[in-house]
Amino acid sequence: MGACTPVCKCLRRAKYFLLLLLSLSVLVWIRTFSGEVVKSLQVSHATAQPLAKGNSLLDKLWTVGPDPTQADPPQEECPRESPLLQGALNLSFEPSLKLQDVETENKGVTKGVYKPPDCIARESVAILIPHRSRERHLLYLMHHLHPFLQRQQLHYAIYVIQQSGDATFNRAKLLNVGYLEALKDYSWDCFIFHDVDLVPENDHNLYVCDNQPKHLVVGRNATGYKLRYKGYFGGVTALTRDQFRQVNGFSNTYWGWGGEDDDLRIRVKMQKMQIVRPPADVARYTMVFHKRDAGNEVNKDRMKLLVQTSQVWRKDGLNSCSYKTLSVERKPLYVNVTVDIGWTLP
Repeated sequence: MGACTPVCKCLRRAKYFLLLLLSLSVLVWIRTFSGEVVKSLQVSHATAQPLAKGNSLLDKLWTVGPDPTQADPPQEECPRESPLLQGALNLSFEPSLKLQDVETENKGVTKGVYKPPDCIARESVAILIPHRSRERHLLYLMHHLHPFLQRQQLHYAIYVIQQSGDATFNRAKLLNVGYLEALKDYSWDCFIFHDVDLVPENDHNLYVCDNQPKHLVVGRNATGYKLRYKGYFGGVTALTRDQFRQVNGFSNTYWGWGGEDDDLRIRVKMQKMQIVRPPADVARYTMVFHKRDAGNEVNKDRMKLLVQTSQVWRKDGLNSCSYKTLSVERKPLYVNVTVDIGWTLP
């Protein structure tokens, strides 16, 4: 017994030493394993980051890109001179022409409004057409005027102002109404006051405004392509938004044919503005033949009214234009505004 005691003590110490060594080995192994796990997680995280940047196929499948069917909006202004202009054209007025044909030819026009698809238009123009019972003339004008304006790369809208009822026609008041109604849609830069029976022949006759009121009809087929008379300011005219407001628009008192365009000329002159015109070989129109409309007889009092223009222009015009809007229809080719403008004896 006594001799075994030292041996037993040594064995016991050896066991403790082995247990301690084993424990240290386990601790070292655990620490090494946990470090590898952390490194693995870090590597996995670093590898996953490109997914957030859209580099993986899965990310490409889920990312919503631009719709290839939608054209990018134009970024640059249209050139000062459109490359689409063709100059003088031979106009045709086919009896077989139908409204659906004109609509099909002008798919870029939406509810009477057009914008160039590949550039930003330099000017926004409202075309105002007074109208009553002249559907065939209106169809011919739409057929030619839409492509004419598109070749000029304009942002434009066409407004047809219909006079309701059978009272005597009042072209000037309808144009005042068109100006006021068009401004409810957009702050147009320029206004073209356009008769329904006049069709432009040359697209170099630009439908844009100038720093002075512009008269666009220098000649027409019915007058041998000469100015009707010195000072003539009718048919198709162009005034900026501010120019038209400065002269207080047209007079509202010209019921029947004649006089209102001369009245406007007087208003322009009184504001110290000058009338400008394009070259005679460009500002040419075809007048579509028609008989005098019933309800648009010659205004026998037009000369008396012209004498009064200088005294009444401040209170007779845009600021006194009263009317009732009956309907606003946004048709494919134009905005149709039907109004009751009343009836006042001259």
